[in-house]
Order: sequence, then C-alpha cells, then structure tokens
Amino acid sequence: MLCQECGKRPATLHFTKIVNGEKTEFHFCESCAREKGEMIPGTSGGFSIHSLLSGLMDIDMAGKGAASSAKAAQSLRCEECGMTYSQFSKIGRFGCSSCYKYFGNRLDPLLKRVHGSTVHVGKLPKRGGSKIQAKRKIDGLKLELQQRIHEEEFEEAAKLRDQIRKLEKELSEQ
Repeated sequence: MLCQECGKRPATLHFTKIVNGEKTEFHFCESCAREKGEMIPGTSGGFSIHSLLSGLMDIDMAGKGAASSAKAAQSLRCEECGMTYSQFSKIGRFGCSSCYKYFGNRLDPLLKRVHGSTVHVGKLPKRGGSKIQAKRKIDGLKLELQQRIHEEEFEEAAKLRDQIRKLEKELSEQ
C-alpha cells in the first residue's frame, strides 16, 4: 500500500481516527506523517506503550486519592536495584527481576484493566498444550467444588473431588 499523501513511498504508519462515531483511516509514509505532525511511535514526542501504562497507573492512583497514593508510590522502592515506583511509571520498564516482587501489588489491577485478566487465557500450543488444558480444567473444577461446598451440595462436591483427583493422577502420569 502506498502513502496516500505522496503516493510514492510505501505506507508504514496506519492511523484510525474516530470522531463523533465516524471512523477515518489514514495510511502515510514516515516522512509525510512527520510533515503532517502525526505522533509517530518510537520517536521523541511519539506515543509509546510506556506512556499508556503510566497513564493507566495515574488513573488508578487518582481513583484512590492521588496525593496519598503518589506519596506511597514515591517511597516504594526495589531493594535489589533501587528503582522507585515513580521511576518505573515514567520509564515503563523494570530495573531487575526483583521489581516484580516489590511492585507486584500495584501491577495486578493494572494488568487486569489492560488485559481483562491477570491470568493468560490465550491460545495454547499444539504440543504440550494438553497439560495446560488439564490444569485449567482442574482449576475450574476446584472453583466449582468450592461453590458446591458453599451451597452445601456435598454429594455433588464429592463427585467433583473424585473427578479432580482422577485428572490430577492422569496429569502426574504424563
């Protein structure tokens, strides 16, 4: 696809703008996009995923009282690399693997809002996927078991317990 502005170079940037419910698509080469003043990802002044995540974290903090959350975020620090939560929110990357441990309680709400869940529920590989499917089925049955126990349906709960044990035994034999 060629750039719709110059018609000479291939279009590498594709924009979709929705204004008042009306969708308009634009296809530009990088130089025409710069001339038009569009924000190009990965360039200075351009939009990045880090900006998105930082913005979402600020929204989360605003909902819980921005002043107190901002103060708590500044004091939150990884003991391994010394990175603060506010530095992470600006950069969008962790300093080390230990940052997950220190900032973890703030990441779950963010991941849930961005992805809809904190557990991967996407496609499974064809090879080795059967174990993952079995584990997912066991997890689902355990949730159902807890619900049956809560509702005092003990006969159904016993059947689910037996089914879970059978699946766990099959999984350990694989």
